Amino acid sequence: MKRVLLSAMGLLMIPFLATACGMGEQSSEGYENAPLAHAYQHWQQGVESSIPFMFLDVRTVEEYRQGHIRNAKLIPVQVLADHLAEVPKNRQVYVYCHSGKRSSRAARLLAEHGFTNIENVVGGIEAWKKAGYPVEK
Repeated sequence: MKRVLLSAMGLLMIPFLATACGMGEQSSEGYENAPLAHAYQHWQQGVESSIPFMFLDVRTVEEYRQGHIRNAKLIPVQVLADHLAEVPKNRQVYVYCHSGKRSSRAARLLAEHGFTNIENVVGGIEAWKKAGYPVEK
């Protein structure tokens, strides 16, 4: 009985451990939700080397000027459909906005157009700043 109970508890812990270890959570929209620490870790590695990925800021120009993640490419969600060629299909793309709503919409759009390496940064730039991660103007 103890062994069965321990096995069941182990199975219940798998989703928690996957999230805690930085693995994204698959959405039903064809992209993953990237936990903030996971996105930051990849951003930090990219700053220190040339790891092939992109941070895509889908906020407005005004919001971007108020502060953004270093090296992020700005393509506002309102015009993203017209600028898909500027987003690489062969790289991991982390999409973010203010809090996560517009980036979810942008990630869904990218997935609908055949992009497969898309992750929506959970909590957006607000969560990034609250965590104390660097922002530049």
